[in-house]
Amino acid sequence: MTNTPLVKMRGITKRFGGVTALQDVNLDAYAGEVLAIVGDNGAGKSTLIKILTGVYQASEGEMSLDGQPLVMGSHSDAITFGIDAVYQTLALADHLTPAANMFLGSELTKSFLGVPVLDNKLMKAEATRVLDERLGVRLRSMDVPTDSLSGGQRQAVAIARAVYHQDLRLLVMDEPTAALGPQETARTLKLIKALREQGLAVILISHSLDDVFEVADRVHVQRRGRGVGVVKTADSTVQEVLGMIVGAQDAAA
Repeated sequence: MTNTPLVKMRGITKRFGGVTALQDVNLDAYAGEVLAIVGDNGAGKSTLIKILTGVYQASEGEMSLDGQPLVMGSHSDAITFGIDAVYQTLALADHLTPAANMFLGSELTKSFLGVPVLDNKLMKAEATRVLDERLGVRLRSMDVPTDSLSGGQRQAVAIARAVYHQDLRLLVMDEPTAALGPQETARTLKLIKALREQGLAVILISHSLDDVFEVADRVHVQRRGRGVGVVKTADSTVQEVLGMIVGAQDAAA
């Protein structure tokens, strides 16, 4: 991890009409680090990452990437800057193969008698390579519908789709272990560690503090739309972070 943040968010405020979803939030994300964002429902986690990924635009505040102003009008802009997200829904087409899902919307083609046609062989080979080389995942078959895969394998396909773009620099993962069993959760956390080791900045949104303390380097705590603190997992405990989430410190004061 470097000493300079890859992405900085400063004074981020978001209003929806008369409702303030975020108020003056600061966040730093570093390359080669897993940063967890935690908080109860309504704490502003989703709004914050949607601003980071270009889905929403902040009402106030500014962002920077490598020290340069970061202004985005859409999620497509975020991808151009090397920022992407894998949401809890995964957005996979269940009836398609893993390779078809990886290249959905950006299919590889070849020319046949001057007419472009899908290059299914190349897409399958590339999907197999990315899953193996970037994530250490080998599927039993690449020719089955994606809905026949386990939850962890489906998660791997969604991650592989994001990391296939060589310019990816920051990946947001929204509740990646939700609804997974213990073994599948362990595999998914291993994937997150692999991404960190490859130098990506990873932002993990999770309600599982056990998972957070397993893989995250730092924890950013949201409460009622505000950032209430950032701690290093090595210097903190689940109990301390839980207290920040529920406002135990405020009550004690």
